[in-house]
Amino acid sequence: MVVVAFQGSEEVSIHEMKSASSPMVDAIDVRKRFGANEVLKGITLQVQKGQVLCLIGPSGSGKSTFLRCINHLETINGGLIRVDGILMGYREQGSTLHEMHPAAIAEQRQDIGMVFQRFNLFPHLTALQNIIEAPIGVRKVDRELAVIEARRLLNEVGLSDKADHYPSQLSGGQQQRVAIARALAMKPKLMLFDEPTSALDPELVGDVLDVMKRLAEGGMTMIVVTHEMGFAREVADVVAFMDDGRIVEIGEPADVIDNPQHERTKAFITSVL
Repeated sequence: MVVVAFQGSEEVSIHEMKSASSPMVDAIDVRKRFGANEVLKGITLQVQKGQVLCLIGPSGSGKSTFLRCINHLETINGGLIRVDGILMGYREQGSTLHEMHPAAIAEQRQDIGMVFQRFNLFPHLTALQNIIEAPIGVRKVDRELAVIEARRLLNEVGLSDKADHYPSQLSGGQQQRVAIARALAMKPKLMLFDEPTSALDPELVGDVLDVMKRLAEGGMTMIVVTHEMGFAREVADVVAFMDDGRIVEIGEPADVIDNPQHERTKAFITSVL
């Protein structure tokens, strides 16, 4: 048995991480500190290919931090994260892990789409230009093909008539749908959503959630940090309730949302429903 010793994490067998059928996301004992504050205290979970996992819990529980650790936007202080069987952000050398070069990490991120709370569109580019920027610049896709795909994606998110609009000319919900299309243009194997509707006016939330539902129906593997319990109940295959840097309860939506077993989960669900 080969054991990884990594910055104080519990011992983890590399052999145990390499199964013939890898989950899309495999996180083992993931820990993250900001100074003396440990915000992730040993997160272990798996997301199978084609599954939708919704992370719920109070603000400050570590949900967004965990999401950012998956694509190595945040470095972890312990544990392991693999995406589609590939160790994220580190290379194995003997029984230890070493952080990869930023260029290699950026290459890994190409397969992971991420949609943030604040849409993060380039304000000086139109919706279409925002979408084609990365496929042309990073994937080296031919411009004509990138434009065709961008128009298809804009149609998919219900914005075919907004291709030449700048972000300032779009509503928040429209900007978020462009952000989703931009992430999908890279043809990711995994999509991460960090509270994608939290910055939207209530009447704009539905259009964004509808796009996400269609993605789930199409088989996209998704991890969604959300306070939208209706969405989690309807779309998620698995719901995980997080509090104080730990997973308190995890299971099917009908169990975690409608019939929680842990007192902390019950209190949270009662407060948001």
